Amino acid sequence: MDRRKFLRNGSLTGIGLTAIGSWPRAYGAPGSNSTKKTTALNLEEITIQALQSKMQSGEESSVSITKAYLERIKEIDKAGPMLNSIIELNPESISIAEGLDLERRNGKVRGPLHGIPILVKDNINTGDQMLTTAGSLALVGNRAKEDAFVMKRLRDAGVVLLGKTNLSEWANFRSSHSCSGWSSRGGQTKSPYILDRNPSGSSAGSGSAGAANLSAICVGTETDGSVVSPASVNALVGIKPTVGLWSRTGIIPISATQDTAGPMTRSVQDAAILLGAGTGVDESDPVTNESIGKSTKDYTVYLKKDGLKGKRIGIEKSHLTGNPDLVSLLRAAMTVMETQGATIVEVDVLTPLKLLGTPNIRFCYMNLKTG
Repeated sequence: MDRRKFLRNGSLTGIGLTAIGSWPRAYGAPGSNSTKKTTALNLEEITIQALQSKMQSGEESSVSITKAYLERIKEIDKAGPMLNSIIELNPESISIAEGLDLERRNGKVRGPLHGIPILVKDNINTGDQMLTTAGSLALVGNRAKEDAFVMKRLRDAGVVLLGKTNLSEWANFRSSHSCSGWSSRGGQTKSPYILDRNPSGSSAGSGSAGAANLSAICVGTETDGSVVSPASVNALVGIKPTVGLWSRTGIIPISATQDTAGPMTRSVQDAAILLGAGTGVDESDPVTNESIGKSTKDYTVYLKKDGLKGKRIGIEKSHLTGNPDLVSLLRAAMTVMETQGATIVEVDVLTPLKLLGTPNIRFCYMNLKTG
């Protein structure tokens, strides 16, 4: 299904789902008729820069933008196609936006993320009214005493925290046969492109919400593929930062050597903006000391239109066989990269891995029609 057509058709028939946690003040319950649409703001594919321009001109405010995203969440996450990507909404989101609008009126703009709504994965501590559960019923009632270090950095940058996204429970570290995007607390998250398929995990909620334009930007976490896989499946830009570039303090852990949070956005520029905002040395996470002198607060300076020129890009050979439509799309993308100056190299990675005796990777595809 064409992404833009799907997003425009957010009124597909579905059964209403009550949000977990409190709905932000001034809003009726999901599915109710008590709230009129607050703005005609078109959120489809909108970027951080475009939102900032609207706030700077006075055409929009952080409050109006936040309300527009909340309306969209009501329409297609909690009703309509019911993506079920958001496990909990932040009841303080509008008041946070109000405070940031006041700062702007008083001449203070913290940076490119000032007043920008964000969703973060439910294994990242937020020291507020929301829970941090990794999607598990075992942790229902758990409220963190303070923000995770990276969440503090993002708040300092001026984001409006809309809520938490669903995930594969315990970030998929619970079973060798678990289904991506399912948690006992949040249920099953759907792919916004194919509603009877999961959006890949474990940052499934951030992937689905980002693709459906339910927030300007999202944060996921990765041990092994949990940012880049849902980003790839949902046509997003996902970055797994070098471990230590973003602090891991306050994030429910799996691996001391592989874990990190990372950006999930719809454009490379937005990913670069979010990446810089999350960096910082954290005395509680010694590995962040390795980023001293190597990190920056602005990665957008490295974005170049001719950035692919002279680069060699490997393409796994097995992806060039099978479904003809997918192969056609991949080859078209390869052609675009070649016209931008890249050299495409077909490589065989999977065969040597099989020879090493790696276990078969199992993919769980949810089929809502058959249960």
